[in-house]
Amino acid sequence: TLFSFIPIQMTNLQIKEEKVKADTNGESTGFFLTEDRAAQSLLNKLIRSNLVDNTNQVEVLQRDPNSPLYSVKSFEELRLKPQLLQGVYAMGFNRPSKIQENALPMMLAEPPQNLIAQSQSGTGKTAAFVLAMLSRVEPSDRYPQCLCLSPTYELALQTGKVIEQMGKFYPELKLAYAVRGNKLERGQKISEQIVIGTPGTVLDWCSKLKFIDPKKIKVFVLDEADVMIATQGHQDQSIRIQRMLPRNCQMLLFSATFEDSVWKFAQKVVPDPNVIKLKREEETLDTIKQYYVLCSSRDEKFQALCNLYGAITIAQAMIFCHTRKTASWLAAELSKEGHQVALLSGEMMVEQRAAVIERFREGKEKVLVTTNVCARGIDVEQVSVVINFDLPVDKDGNPDNETYLHRIGRTGRFGKRGLAVNMVDSKHSMNILNRIQEHFNKKIERLDTDDLDEIEKIAN
Repeated sequence: TLFSFIPIQMTNLQIKEEKVKADTNGESTGFFLTEDRAAQSLLNKLIRSNLVDNTNQVEVLQRDPNSPLYSVKSFEELRLKPQLLQGVYAMGFNRPSKIQENALPMMLAEPPQNLIAQSQSGTGKTAAFVLAMLSRVEPSDRYPQCLCLSPTYELALQTGKVIEQMGKFYPELKLAYAVRGNKLERGQKISEQIVIGTPGTVLDWCSKLKFIDPKKIKVFVLDEADVMIATQGHQDQSIRIQRMLPRNCQMLLFSATFEDSVWKFAQKVVPDPNVIKLKREEETLDTIKQYYVLCSSRDEKFQALCNLYGAITIAQAMIFCHTRKTASWLAAELSKEGHQVALLSGEMMVEQRAAVIERFREGKEKVLVTTNVCARGIDVEQVSVVINFDLPVDKDGNPDNETYLHRIGRTGRFGKRGLAVNMVDSKHSMNILNRIQEHFNKKIERLDTDDLDEIEKIAN
């Protein structure tokens, strides 16, 4: 096996609520920060069985605009070592993904070039940087040559799996995990060529414990930079590690988002970079019919939902609640009525969440009740109805337009027509809805859920 030693503690990623804000009912509204982003990323990896076919346009900004821009349509064009090409094909990659077409020629160029790349989960970026690391390693040299930073232990393990799969025809290559709980004797030197770990432990191994000689590192990968900088201390630790590396070390940084804070951090860590960005596809509400239902209480909202139920389960539906407490209550009430529903909740382990999503995907449950946080990034093709049991608001109680778009944007995907129903139960929530209408410049029609003809009409 490729692993020389496996860390001792195989902890599950417990989702911590970094900031819990009490709302008017004293319920905790899950404003998740750090750990959630890492959990979400892990969840996406666990539920992805294949690469996402990304239609986004790739924008390439070269460090030297005069050098020719290469992109490849096949792995053969990259002139990889035969055992690496074998590993790539064994993983089921037949041709490079959109991001790989552009990123791989840059990553494998001689002399090495630095890269900052934006890419979502499922675009093949892990395989891309693993290929770059494996290409640069000299197997006969028994010391660390490639260093990869991951925000959490679990994400490090996921990357490790890819290294193991892709390097399986390279038996002399070895991998070590620099994570908490992996205790080594002081003064010991590591002979593994690739080290993957979390910033705190990697920093200790490079400086205090001197297990790694940072001056011998050829490739430095910083993965999930947006998750990394959301975690206390990771940003500074990453910068300190980067400063120990030789000037000619290749630096590769990946992030799903490119907000200003990520961009500033990337520029500190990666000198003279090439940049690959994904042009965001405009999410649109054009193919989605939107309605609202006027209610006077939570129980009335539940009754309206039951009236709608028959119409919405023709396909599959997602119901969004503001808090875990409401989501649990609603799932329990729907179950009492004999409906088959799945509940996604923040206190579940990531693996449990993945299992729930898998069942929903396979159609074993037709309805998924969830809070905001849990559903980010989940694509289920069959979803054609989204119900906002609670309208999305930010931590200050203002309309969260982006979340609204993401939630109901799920229904109009893949060229299908979608349906969104918003539950309104107070003057305040009506005000939120009006502001959402203004923001998108789209009228949201009122729906009477006692009128069965009307429900029939919207369902078809």
